[in-house]
Amino acid sequence: MKILMLGWELPPHNSGGLGVACYHLSKALALEGASIDFVLPYAAQHPNVEFMKIHSATRLGPLERYGLGAYESSAAGVDSAESQGLGDIRGVQQRYVAFTEKFVKNNKPDAIHAHDWLTLEAGMRAKQLTGAPLIAHVHATEFDRAGAMAGNPLVHEIEYEGLMMADRIIAVSNITKNLIIERYNIPADKIEVVYNAVDPASFGNHDYNERTYCYLETLKNEGFTVVAALTRFTVQKGLTHLIKAAARACQKYDKLVFLLAGDGEQRDELIRLSADLGIADKVVFTGFVRGQQWRDAYSVADIFVMSSVSEPFGLTALEAAHYNSALIITKQSGVGELLHNIFRYDYWDTEVLADQIIGIATSPSLAASLKENIRHEYATLSWSDVARDCMQLYTRAGRRLQV
Repeated sequence: MKILMLGWELPPHNSGGLGVACYHLSKALALEGASIDFVLPYAAQHPNVEFMKIHSATRLGPLERYGLGAYESSAAGVDSAESQGLGDIRGVQQRYVAFTEKFVKNNKPDAIHAHDWLTLEAGMRAKQLTGAPLIAHVHATEFDRAGAMAGNPLVHEIEYEGLMMADRIIAVSNITKNLIIERYNIPADKIEVVYNAVDPASFGNHDYNERTYCYLETLKNEGFTVVAALTRFTVQKGLTHLIKAAARACQKYDKLVFLLAGDGEQRDELIRLSADLGIADKVVFTGFVRGQQWRDAYSVADIFVMSSVSEPFGLTALEAAHYNSALIITKQSGVGELLHNIFRYDYWDTEVLADQIIGIATSPSLAASLKENIRHEYATLSWSDVARDCMQLYTRAGRRLQV
């Protein structure tokens, strides 16, 4: 089966979980016998990707350096003369669509698999030109990215058109499926929930370097508990609520320190907030981390918090489980539909979050139980199962078009 995979990023040039999910899904599909042509909007080396062909739609380097990453929906403006250049998302998208049009003329796929709003226009055009079924894979909607705000109307329009035209829709959680139904009025029977998974082998044999976060290791030796969040600093991630909960928890229990690994437009706001609440000495900001520093951030953490206002799935929670953290996740996070040995709370309820943090920090037996049991749960998740579900979905979508 020939699959045209339309994505916006792949590791190591990824700004979040979307690229990671695309990589592991594609690899698992290839092992199931699929022949994959993966179209990216940029030109870059992707080592260890021998299982599919990668095509570059533009000559740009990785888009993260241009601020045009997979989560920059607020930067998408209306079509204009300026968007004919390579200086904004719309300009890149137009070239992405043009490349896809040219590619499918001589490379007709059996199915088109488009990831999120950035590639839906290309997916729709490929469907028009080839007649192949279009599968829209929704990892996040503009409603998720915008958090409590309205979001970008242009992106809403693209999402609506793409979801309407798609033959089948994959949602990464029931939270996402219900949002698509309620906000875009898409029939429920058109949407299939396919959860993400985790590939433990992809983490390699990681030797934790205690010197990376030696200050935190010193505090741990003095009885402190490290509470970590590894994420983008955006309104979607609910980090202002996490900082407020941290301040409340520190009022009740002093031996806590918070590690915030990542970057984003809220960085300065979060630093100011921690200072205003009197916990600047309890919150460590690392900036954007990757590779060894990223793995070490997971390793040093005792508790991992996913504080998202709206999180369709949340791969970082599975990664944290791999590195032996106890998990606290908002009820608004899709990964919580799979996991049971976790604490959950409403993103706005800082008092409950503070109490949960203290509860785990002050009970070694509880912390050990949560860590052990969650590892058993996440170990049952497999990208091979995800790939088989997708292959069956491609086949069913193709048969419907032939009827």
